[in-house]
Amino acid sequence: MPSTPELPELTELTELTELTEVLDALQYSDNPSGFLALNTGNEVFTAPGLRGAVVYRTAGRYLVQFAGPLAPDADYEALLARFTDFAAERRKRILAVQLQRADADIYAGRGFTVNQIGASYAIDLERFTLRGAPFVKLRNKISRARRSGLVVEEVEPGAWARELDDIDGQWLRAKGRHTKELNFLVGERGGAGDAQRRLFLGRLDGTPVAYITYAPVHGSRPGLLHDLTRRRPEVPPGVMETINVTAIERFTEEGAGWLHLGFTPFTGLDEQYETPGSSPFVRRIVAFLATHGEAVYPAATQLAYKQKWGPHTVLPEYIAFQGRPRPGAVWRLMRTANAV
Repeated sequence: MPSTPELPELTELTELTELTEVLDALQYSDNPSGFLALNTGNEVFTAPGLRGAVVYRTAGRYLVQFAGPLAPDADYEALLARFTDFAAERRKRILAVQLQRADADIYAGRGFTVNQIGASYAIDLERFTLRGAPFVKLRNKISRARRSGLVVEEVEPGAWARELDDIDGQWLRAKGRHTKELNFLVGERGGAGDAQRRLFLGRLDGTPVAYITYAPVHGSRPGLLHDLTRRRPEVPPGVMETINVTAIERFTEEGAGWLHLGFTPFTGLDEQYETPGSSPFVRRIVAFLATHGEAVYPAATQLAYKQKWGPHTVLPEYIAFQGRPRPGAVWRLMRTANAV
């Protein structure tokens, strides 16, 4: 067995070298949530002679991988093969989540069991409009929020930190005392990628009451990812929508291309999206969570918010198990995401 030093180093995304490697690798990603690779706590795998990086977290017997390899086509499969060897040397199994369809086909071809787990939603800003009957309720909510005196402005990511921490705390407490804040598959405030994010803040009578962060997106639909949304429980209806439409107007002026509304698990499920060899067991679990999983993730609420913007495309997203799916792998994923 090769000694550990002969393998690429296992490192956490904290040092400038790893940050630079992931930022460089993101240019190859066609995953609209790719920027989450920079989240605090992620680990980075690279291989000498190959471009790109694999981002993951260690969870018991598993390496829980975020997205597919962030790599150019010429190096993609070789990097995946090296990462698979890396896991085997450490007697770990790979569990990959938020794969795109192109990733899913490659993983299935390498013997992984791959199933659809949800979908992501995106707005083509060149075609976006709030005109017409379908958007009457949304227009009215935005109008009421503006009449309430709401002021929305873009601020530096590090600004108003104490006030935003307070908003975060109130938002989480309003979810219930047993609710945990999700991580890994959602963005963060602060951390290695903070300087790349954009922050739109809503204030009433000068006091910050809500905010939304946006992250850059590369690939075939470049633009921004609508990421964290936080608000005080008492804010009037329409505040979040007004913040988002203000950001949309800014991004449209800049020619941003697309606004991605992000991944929502257990939604957009369709047999036509499944890959050959997908697991009936996993399909049953995902279907059950789609119907009864609000305690794990508020998918219905998230989907309703995204659909009100009239997204122009729905992209299926996948989970891949190395070998046969095991309940322990799903548990590890949920623990990694802080869902349980």
